[in-house]
Amino acid sequence: MMLERVRDEALLAAGRPVLVLFSGGRDSTCLLDLAVRIAGAAAVGALHVNYGLRDGADADERHCAELCERLGVALEIRRPRPPPERGNVQAWARDQRYGAAARIALTRRGDVAAGHTATDQVETVLYRLASSPSRRALLGMRAREGLLVRPLLGFTREQTAAYCAERGLAWREDESNSSDAYARSRIRAGLVPALREIHPGAEENVLALIDVLRGEAAVLDALVEDVLEGRRSITLERLRELPAALRGLVVQRLADEAAGGLAPGAARRAGEIAQLRDRGTAELDMSGGVRAVAEYGTVRFERRGQPLPARPHEPVRLPIPGAVQFAGHEVSCELAGVTRGPGVLDRDALGGELLVRSWRPGDRMSPLGLGGSKTLQDLFTASRVPRRARASVAVVESDGEIAWVAGVATSERFKVTPQTRETVRLAVRERNHGHAERAPIN
Repeated sequence: MMLERVRDEALLAAGRPVLVLFSGGRDSTCLLDLAVRIAGAAAVGALHVNYGLRDGADADERHCAELCERLGVALEIRRPRPPPERGNVQAWARDQRYGAAARIALTRRGDVAAGHTATDQVETVLYRLASSPSRRALLGMRAREGLLVRPLLGFTREQTAAYCAERGLAWREDESNSSDAYARSRIRAGLVPALREIHPGAEENVLALIDVLRGEAAVLDALVEDVLEGRRSITLERLRELPAALRGLVVQRLADEAAGGLAPGAARRAGEIAQLRDRGTAELDMSGGVRAVAEYGTVRFERRGQPLPARPHEPVRLPIPGAVQFAGHEVSCELAGVTRGPGVLDRDALGGELLVRSWRPGDRMSPLGLGGSKTLQDLFTASRVPRRARASVAVVESDGEIAWVAGVATSERFKVTPQTRETVRLAVRERNHGHAERAPIN
């Protein structure tokens, strides 16, 4: 049952490269086995990060190596330096894990899969609800965020354990998961059981609420897009006209775009921002390192104390077929017959020549499979493209319309269909010490 459901959701697909974040626990063990059964062992890689923080860390590493050998999966192991003495250790570990995964994905040209389950989803929402007074706290984790996929979000931790038992797969238990030193562990050990005592369907009700709020969030996002019309600023006059709730959503969107992620609490400052003076320049510092700047009646948002982004690179024309140099990379376009896959577009939908350029503020496209128009800013954020690296990402235009963004998205309008007669394959190779390395491509 689990195999069929995961295959049907298509976050894992036959032959599509995927790197599994593999801790050796029940969830990641279940995910790794499913990935091998669906994508094929040759398409699957695994990443294990040995933080060296627990007595059993080396035994976990050996276990992961043995299981990967058994399944025929190539395993990458990282052993980062010890974390700083001060700071959030879990956040540090998360950064180490996803940073390593992103670097490996550059050469694998595939997705990164995490073993988050419905149980993790409930715990995440409860934690965010307690720590962040925000509507977004209730939206939980998404099944796909850029290159990151979560194929197990529809299953509980008990179901992944049952799958492993049925398949004869042993797993490792992390004793820190039961420690009360971490908020997530306290939620797991105390809050969730308490909610079950109140109502046996508490966890299912939380998950159902997430689905309802996600649908409503899509409607609210559409309202915000209608107000902004692709702009990254808004007149103070227009901002003051909006209902208070919508005003807060607009401010939050603009602040998030400026932050390159989340700007906590921005919506709660919407009233103050709307009252900034219309003449001259006025500024308001906000949390999350963001500043609202009102200049002659228009308000925009920027990051405080951050280096300026890299300057855009000069655009270049790309023949079909052909190859050009752009931002230290080689961007190539090859005729590919009738095929499908990463970076493959319908030849007839393209013009006679393509343009490769850097992204521009306000750029939008309709990404394949995501539904509706999205800003490149949002897509970069979802794909975790660093702000300083964004100017070097190849944006490929056809007759003035964005067709493809390297490593990020393909336009819905240029997708391969049953009527396609010929395709082209776009690719980016990074020049590194005389060797060409292929970048991840969507």
